Amino acid sequence: MRRHLITLAASASILVPAAALAQSRYLNQRDVAEAQRQHAELIEEFGGTETGPRANYVASVGRRIADRSGIANGGNAFRYTALNSAVENAFAVPGGYIYITRQLMTLLDDEAELAFVLGHETGHVAANHAQARQSAARRNSVLGILGAILGSVVGGDAFGGLISQSAMRYAQLSTLSFSREQEYQADTLGTRYITAAGYDPLAGTRVLAALTRSSALETRLQGRENRSLPEWASTHPLSENRLQRALAEARRGTVAGQGLRNRDQYLSVLEGVYVDDDPAQGIIDGQTFTHPDLRLQFAVPTGYLMQNGTSAVTISGSSGQAQFSGGRYSGSLEQYISQVVAALTGGQRQVPMAPPRQTMINGIPAMYSVGRANTSSGALDVSVMAYRWNPDTVYHFVMLTSAGQGIGQFTPMVNSLRRISQQESASIRPRILDVVTVQRGDTVQSLSRQMAYRNFQVERFLALNGLQPNAALVPGSKVKLVVYGTRRA
Repeated sequence: MRRHLITLAASASILVPAAALAQSRYLNQRDVAEAQRQHAELIEEFGGTETGPRANYVASVGRRIADRSGIANGGNAFRYTALNSAVENAFAVPGGYIYITRQLMTLLDDEAELAFVLGHETGHVAANHAQARQSAARRNSVLGILGAILGSVVGGDAFGGLISQSAMRYAQLSTLSFSREQEYQADTLGTRYITAAGYDPLAGTRVLAALTRSSALETRLQGRENRSLPEWASTHPLSENRLQRALAEARRGTVAGQGLRNRDQYLSVLEGVYVDDDPAQGIIDGQTFTHPDLRLQFAVPTGYLMQNGTSAVTISGSSGQAQFSGGRYSGSLEQYISQVVAALTGGQRQVPMAPPRQTMINGIPAMYSVGRANTSSGALDVSVMAYRWNPDTVYHFVMLTSAGQGIGQFTPMVNSLRRISQQESASIRPRILDVVTVQRGDTVQSLSRQMAYRNFQVERFLALNGLQPNAALVPGSKVKLVVYGTRRA
């Protein structure tokens, strides 16, 4: 339970024209101090960082970009971190701290593309985009995306709260969606930075194309047209015009396509990186969530989607929303349910709940209650199912459905929670990135069959490698696969 959906602000002050960035300036020291203070906490909530050569590589590429940013002593002023997150994202915080997730890194194809993403985020800081967008900031939660989901369900009223006290710690971090002009400027700055650093200036167009492919793939995977974009795409809006602008900028003053790409080095650094969930945070596989360390498993109904977060798993579908969470608790289940409901509303309103009823699910003592909440969007049923996992641990589902449905379609889900054996736990393996050399006779279809997914293997392979369905693979070239690997120690 470690996946996030969040993008933080860039730096603070005023919007600076791109041309002015050639003049060195210093980062705001109050922003730097605040970024330093938040850094360790943010890393913890994102599930940690990549370490060793991979972390050093990202930092090295970042410093190369920062030296061209127009920020005084840029290579030391900025800090670049690779996060152990299964969400495709990159973001910057005030004070020059830049973050990229391992999941987004797997979508990229070479060092120049990594440099562009880091350069784009560096550009947001150098151009002071956060201050320009401060009035448009929306408050969101790092720990639980249920708040955002509930806000859309009930019209953004008191039910946008979180469910656990630990989740409340970071509920006030700001989330910014940049304007179209700010995105254009960050693209321009990113391209100028990487060109000055000797990289292929076309890298930015390839990154935007990769994000477009990823968005299209997610649409197919989710089986619907209206969906949440991959996080970097949703907070950095994509458009054909943006692609054309990036291409035009790449062709200015240099020969596009002739700079450094360092593809082999980039792929060697990525070899073995986790793709999707880290087993230490639980694994989503189809409709099933399994946490090998907590020794638990449950399944969601067909048509519902799961999102793995730092402290919770969020479940969403057309007929309702739910969240699975829990932790150490030694009081009664009845008291626990009351606390869950109070936290859900942020203590801002009372939700009349029916007297809790006891039950037994797969040998686990449990208790549930259903209530009715009147919101700005109409009446809503709020249901909580709590499980006494052991004397000092409780897990729960909280569910929101239309009035009169109660637990409704979530009944199979709440009945599916079970303990898994040590043998089952040991069998859970992570997905990792495997870089392979194309052999004579290899095809898109033959290599796709090695992808560690139950469905859309060809489509995933094509999106991962930026290939067309009829692509002829060249023997000796390298492609990326997602295969099952072993857990890190």
